[in-house]
Amino acid sequence: MQTYTIRDVAQKAGVSVTTVSRVMNGRPDVNKATREKVLAVIRECNFVCNANAKNLKQMDAEFAAIIVRGRHNVFLNDVTERILEYGAAGGVNFLMEYIDEKEDEFLAARRLNAEKHATGFVLLGSRVDERCRAVDGLEASFVLTTVSDPNGMFQAASSVCIDDRGMSRRVTEYLLQGGHRRIAVFGGRRDSGDNLALRYLGVKDAFEADGASFDEALYVETRFSIRDAHQSAKEFFEKHGDVTAVFCMSDLVAVGVIRALKELGRRVPEDVSVVGFDGIEMGEFYIPSITTVRQPTDRIAGASVELLQAMMKGQEGSRHVRIQAEFLPRESSGKVGAGFP
Repeated sequence: MQTYTIRDVAQKAGVSVTTVSRVMNGRPDVNKATREKVLAVIRECNFVCNANAKNLKQMDAEFAAIIVRGRHNVFLNDVTERILEYGAAGGVNFLMEYIDEKEDEFLAARRLNAEKHATGFVLLGSRVDERCRAVDGLEASFVLTTVSDPNGMFQAASSVCIDDRGMSRRVTEYLLQGGHRRIAVFGGRRDSGDNLALRYLGVKDAFEADGASFDEALYVETRFSIRDAHQSAKEFFEKHGDVTAVFCMSDLVAVGVIRALKELGRRVPEDVSVVGFDGIEMGEFYIPSITTVRQPTDRIAGASVELLQAMMKGQEGSRHVRIQAEFLPRESSGKVGAGFP
């Protein structure tokens, strides 16, 4: 009997690996027609769902789980899909778990270890703080993807990320060099110990190097969705009409901010420059195209799977990999009053 991988099922059904995983995990965010098509391929190939892993590949080997903190984060979903593809190619069985950005990924990992016997974890969008103590003593391997651990709180984990602080500084320097002084920042919690907190520090670094200081009144905490960013921006700009630039810590937030500005009669970039982060495909084709920092999702995913495999096989301890990102000036930003990249 032929053994199939999750990629084989995806190819036969004409869908992504992520979609197959969502069907097998019973997630509701798959339309009925697609779900039936995937299930038909599974029946055609005589697949049997593993009772523990809910995975397609019948193997006795250990399997891993991907925990994504942030259900609506397009960038994290893109990285996740590529991780699944690399895992399928390398024989790694992955279980998917999506949680809200306010939920605890470490408790989720402990639960999946106890209930599903997962022995490896890739954590996306994680926040490394005292909550990581929940997995102390757990016989499992951990890779933090798109996140670093600047305070060394989770020493047993490996990590794969970009230089968030350095790239955030690069963005802010670009805006300062363009004559912007009233720069707003839309991001997450500044004291959270995650990559978003590092981006905040990068903003401060750039201002200090310029002989100035960042106005904390221009920092806006928002959830990373278009809708929440849109609402936050409308409320913010009704009180801060003198702001000439916005640095958004994700491209989705930038989309929401640009929409709010247009509804308020502000032109982008002629009146307000907007910069995002992550480099999702939508930003390239949005009008105006969004200036951003592109994170190389393929390299991040490949390095994450490689690290996890080595750790699960006992071939390597914790290791930290930094991937080079790219700053991409586009149509949504420019010098004060100029409107050109």
